[in-house]
Amino acid sequence: QVQLVESGGGMVQAGGSLRLSCATSSRTFSIYAMGWFRQAPGQERVFVAGVSVSGTTTNYADSVKGRFTISRDNAKNMVYLQMNSLKPEDTADYYCAASFGGLGTLAAEYDYWGQGTQVTVSS
Repeated sequence: QVQLVESGGGMVQAGGSLRLSCATSSRTFSIYAMGWFRQAPGQERVFVAGVSVSGTTTNYADSVKGRFTISRDNAKNMVYLQMNSLKPEDTADYYCAASFGGLGTLAAEYDYWGQGTQVTVSS
């Protein structure tokens, strides 16, 4: 079992930045690919960014490329999402997820989920 806890959400004006963190207590953290998803009210949960087990491979949704950066620290069992140049359309609940099957872009490919952290971007 992998427990994931997100933090770092909040309210920010358009153009601002936030850094989301995801902490896990799992001793096997380093064998999971990790991802960030987001879900806006009334919409489905969608992929934002993912990072491979080693951290050397990353993948991003087109909507966040060049603005968001995902990273991981396997020594600290942490995953981060640096979000710059935020836009009102980035407003959503953001979820950290762990995948035993490798780096994927579908929610169904991820095995464990955090409870989410809310991000609100005002115009």
